[in-house]
Amino acid sequence: MVIKKRSLLWDYTNTNNLAGRMDTVNFDGPISSVSNWNAWVPPELKGRAPFRPMIHLERELNGNEWQWILDSDQPIIHFFNEPERNGISPQKAADYWHNQVIPALRNDRHKQLVSPSCASDPAGQQWIADFMNLVGDARPDYLGLHWYGVEASECQQFISSMHDKFGLPVIVSEIASIDRNYDSVHAFTRDMCNWMDGVDWIFEYAFFGCMQNMPDDFVSPAARLMDEGGNFTDLMWKYMSDQPMF
Repeated sequence: MVIKKRSLLWDYTNTNNLAGRMDTVNFDGPISSVSNWNAWVPPELKGRAPFRPMIHLERELNGNEWQWILDSDQPIIHFFNEPERNGISPQKAADYWHNQVIPALRNDRHKQLVSPSCASDPAGQQWIADFMNLVGDARPDYLGLHWYGVEASECQQFISSMHDKFGLPVIVSEIASIDRNYDSVHAFTRDMCNWMDGVDWIFEYAFFGCMQNMPDDFVSPAARLMDEGGNFTDLMWKYMSDQPMF
């Protein structure tokens, strides 16, 4: 039986430049959903997998973006992406949560909500702890996490400790190796996919990322799921097809 937990991070630039590449994604394997860090659904998805709308920043709480969130027929909504790095305080996020997100999305539309996904550094950990304290009366359905690093054992320890601390099912909405050696990157990706596929309290995870042009050089070039020519890398083929991953 295929375990479907692997989300595809499909950058908006693919929609602009490589929409047809979506036709070659294997949706019969472990791919569980698609996200583009936005509120709008990439039209090339054509309903072949669930989409995960995101309230990325405050702009998605207003205007057309908020209306797209309200109109979405998808069951899971992500709330804020690394807010600690975008000038959004835990208190401000909690105010949006109580005054807008919970009433409109959970109470009226019965959506499941993912907490803000923070970086795994001390600032990110403190931010999400403060936020969770402020929303204890209306906890998220899932804990969103990000992790970038080198050692799979350290990543597993971090994810496990955050689950133990907050007691929520986990969605790792961004993860990747920053090692420059392909063999090390492959080992990290393999070990983390196989581990997360087997942990029952991890609902979903998304390796960064499937795009022609990376936003910076932080994530290892060896970890790319799409090359600069718009072709899927070997790692992408394994990610969307191989379970367990070898």
